Amino acid sequence: RWTRRGFLGASSAALAAGMLAANHAAGESQDPAAKAKNDRSRSEPVSKNSALDEENMDSVNPPPTDAGGVQTFKYPFSIAHKRLHDGGWSREVTVRELAVAKTLAGVNMRLTAGGVRELHWHTAAEWAYMLYGTARITCIDADGKSFVTDVKEGDLWYFPPGIPHSIQGLPPDGTEFLLVFDDGNFSEYETVLLSDWMAHTPLDIVSKNFGVPRAALEVMPKKELFIFQAEVPGPLVEDQRRAAGALGASPIDFAFRTTQQPPTKRTKGGEVRIIDSSNFKIAQNIAAAVVTVKPGGLRELHWHPNADEWQFFISGKGRMTVFATGGRARTMDFETGDVGYVQKALPHYVENTGSSDLKFLEMFKSSYYQDLALSEWLSHTPPALVAAHLNLGKGTLDGLPRAKPVILPD
Repeated sequence: RWTRRGFLGASSAALAAGMLAANHAAGESQDPAAKAKNDRSRSEPVSKNSALDEENMDSVNPPPTDAGGVQTFKYPFSIAHKRLHDGGWSREVTVRELAVAKTLAGVNMRLTAGGVRELHWHTAAEWAYMLYGTARITCIDADGKSFVTDVKEGDLWYFPPGIPHSIQGLPPDGTEFLLVFDDGNFSEYETVLLSDWMAHTPLDIVSKNFGVPRAALEVMPKKELFIFQAEVPGPLVEDQRRAAGALGASPIDFAFRTTQQPPTKRTKGGEVRIIDSSNFKIAQNIAAAVVTVKPGGLRELHWHPNADEWQFFISGKGRMTVFATGGRARTMDFETGDVGYVQKALPHYVENTGSSDLKFLEMFKSSYYQDLALSEWLSHTPPALVAAHLNLGKGTLDGLPRAKPVILPD
């Protein structure tokens, strides 16, 4: 069984007692950080933002294991600028909001029933996760064949760069979803929009292109729509039939029904579902894991050798410590709507600190998911070598998990 004491080193009792006595005589604590935790060294006489402090207790009063300066790896969507439109809203977290997040960016979007994220495309790939409600998505593939389907909470989709698409909220209350893009510099302000393209193309050219009178085009919008309110769409089968036309429907499935797949790993502490190019063929540049950790559970000490990790916390509360090179470490608290980020190959864990399930996404700019676990490493290294490093006894070493638990307890 996994035990916390399995990672604690041993020291000479006599030496420890001698050091404590010497420090006490000098009026000092053996651990200044531990001493400060219990005296006025950490007090704040001047009033601060108490609500924010309450949500970030591991920054206000960091654990004594934190050390050195580690770049901030958290940004809440709650303080991101929100673009409000008739039909919905959007807000983004990019490298401009979270400086460490260089490989991936995220957009949180809401559409009312009938609300439309207009026909558009991106220079970056778009991976999406449905947080609430239902939506209708459309696109055409590289051969011009159409794809139209409805998605619900827990479903996701993927549109490669340059593939034109749209999203529309469905009854009864539209939708809310997360978009992830494979470029930390990406911005929703920099997409190719149908309305904007037409507004910046001479009407004579559009008239020639469409083969319709110029006068008939005067009603087109003079600026971008981005998000707008429209009528609720009709039956899915009718939209699919009309969009297919002479070419027919696309053979590519751009959507993925996450809940229809069994969990990749399930333990007493929770479960993980991995989605990458092995089971979602179209998603060639973004891999993901949907992780659920039960109260008191732990997403084990691990790291990702192949890519940075961009996180979105869907529900619950947790905390994460990132251990950086040079003996540096920092702990931060997370809850619903927060974005987290861990640079490639840096060790970390995520612990559920709340009373309900903690659910979050792990996102990677990679075609495949990969991670390595501390217990996996140690249990597959010669025991004498591990014991020489950590002073662990044979019983403790024998108790380490032999197979990667992913989420604890196993």
